[in-house]
Amino acid sequence: MSITWTSSATTHGTASTRLRTKLLLLEPEFRGATTHMWRPEGLLPRYRTYLCAMHAVIRASVPLMELALRRTAVRPGDPLSEPLAAYLAEHIQEEAGHDAWLLEDLLAAGAAPEDALGPQPPPDVATLVGPQYYWIEHHHPVALLGYIAVLEGYAPAPGLTDRISRLTALPAAALRTVREHAALDTDHLDELHALLDRLPLTRDQEAAVAVSALHSLDALTRLFVRLGRSAPAPSLRGAGPTSPTGVTR
Repeated sequence: MSITWTSSATTHGTASTRLRTKLLLLEPEFRGATTHMWRPEGLLPRYRTYLCAMHAVIRASVPLMELALRRTAVRPGDPLSEPLAAYLAEHIQEEAGHDAWLLEDLLAAGAAPEDALGPQPPPDVATLVGPQYYWIEHHHPVALLGYIAVLEGYAPAPGLTDRISRLTALPAAALRTVREHAALDTDHLDELHALLDRLPLTRDQEAAVAVSALHSLDALTRLFVRLGRSAPAPSLRGAGPTSPTGVTR
């Protein structure tokens, strides 16, 4: 059973297929990192740390797309602007509020929203997210599609929610983000692939998407490697799940 993340293939000879083929080169290391991260030992505190890290990533999703949407409006005559803007406007609506899910999950997992909101996001989060701002501002907003392809294309596997619940005794309320993204992101990825295949991308523009995607998957792997290491749990607030001995963990 896969305990890491899902991905999907597409038809040969399209922009989306060429992107997936490139990403396949990095998948083994990524899957190794996620398998180690979701190992049973010490999973509860590691899951809380994961929620904090994912909040730092996901709270940037809508602002990144809003920035890219604004930049499409100042590129008159660019044949990518209209279809890219339409996609971004719709996807902004689909992704709105997902950062709040993570804060709710964190609270239900026995920690506090302040554990995600208070600390400065770690460098590996900035390494993942930060280049997108630069490429949108100083190259072309289409580069963001590579980043989105990674976040949508390597969504939680369907069985991951049950695994976390079984190993940690966390309630369903603490697992919404993993559960919802396992269900939603396959459709979102199909929409993105369809967009890539109908955009009139130049060779350089397709390369920009690929560079963004390859960087994003490599940076996400580095983030998960760090999360997979033993680390202290975020500070607890109130009672968390109880073990069979009745001791609050």
